[in-house]
Amino acid sequence: MCYTHFICILRGGERTVKKIFSLIWQYLRRLDKLLMLFTLAICGFSVLLLYSLVQNNMISPITSVDVALDYTDYRNQAFAALLGIGFSLVAAAWDYRKFSKLWFIYLPLMVGLTCLTFTSLGESGLDGADDRAWISLGGFSLQPAEFLKLAFILSFAYHCHKTKEIFNNPLNILALFVHGAIPIGLVMLQGDDGTAVVFAAIFVAMIFAAGIGWQYILGAGVLSPIAVYVLWNYYLQDVHKNRILAIINPAKYATADMLYQTNLSKIALGSGQVRGKGLFGGDYTYVPVCHNDFIFSYVGQTLGFIGCLGLIILLGLICLRILGNSLRSADPLGKYICVGVFAYIFSQSVLNIGMVIGLTPVIGITLPFVSAGGSSMLSATASIGLVMSVYYHSAKFDTMFSKKK
Repeated sequence: MCYTHFICILRGGERTVKKIFSLIWQYLRRLDKLLMLFTLAICGFSVLLLYSLVQNNMISPITSVDVALDYTDYRNQAFAALLGIGFSLVAAAWDYRKFSKLWFIYLPLMVGLTCLTFTSLGESGLDGADDRAWISLGGFSLQPAEFLKLAFILSFAYHCHKTKEIFNNPLNILALFVHGAIPIGLVMLQGDDGTAVVFAAIFVAMIFAAGIGWQYILGAGVLSPIAVYVLWNYYLQDVHKNRILAIINPAKYATADMLYQTNLSKIALGSGQVRGKGLFGGDYTYVPVCHNDFIFSYVGQTLGFIGCLGLIILLGLICLRILGNSLRSADPLGKYICVGVFAYIFSQSVLNIGMVIGLTPVIGITLPFVSAGGSSMLSATASIGLVMSVYYHSAKFDTMFSKKK
């Protein structure tokens, strides 16, 4: 009797182990391993860059102000990356169709957190900055707008999907514009114009993907000069106007203070030439907040043109992979989510790199996955989890990198 019972226990345990291994194998087989590989590579690169900054202990040659980095910065970056990647691996197995339906939970929560920046908890990210986009909670700082991006992408995708039968109905278009205007308006009130532009890019990309009618596109084209006039004359401050005009005509509008950061970043970027000065022990050019908004200039001077090109290619591969997942999605909802994440990563990368090389105004925007900042890293890596969920739960083929299934 005891022997038979023992054999039954062994067989039951064997079946349990086989079932566990079967679930693990099924998970790994359906996981977007290529996108995860790209994400791991760029996150590891970010931590290495911040470690290099700490080791080099860069100091401004003019003000002798330290970059204010220490060992906790790259460790926090590594922790945020691991946390975000862990979330992505878990989120991949979640059904995005079920999660998107919970918009009434996560969207008000993220809007509420963003509204806290207007209270006594709100603070600026940098001393002297004209935005108020951060909140201080329990001894650490958080930028709620970074997580509002994810809530907006999910909720707006669900909105577009649920109304696809009447999408171009004027009342529905009005509701969609109100949906988009809420996060854009909130971050504009914070003074975070860079993030507002990213939200606008996400909105435009998703509404195009959902099939907005040409009559509305033409109408927006007619009204856009009026919107630009109102923003220019009634919203933008003189300092913001001068930043834009300095890009268009630097000889007429730029001052030494206006382009100080941009000029230093271009000097640093070019000083690396083809191969760079190396990550450790070089004669580096100081650039204010080079660990954050201007980290691309540090890539240029340490790793040169080759390093910059490699980073751009890696960001491009991530964006292409996300677009590929939108094509293989089983339903419009997954497509809209992928398009929203693509617009987020692509627009923010273009704005940041353009800012560093002097093609776009300095508007305080991070380089996704690379710039220092736990909120930025968590938002970028978590967005990859949304895309991997679409890959995991949908289509029959992958037009970008894999064979047909």
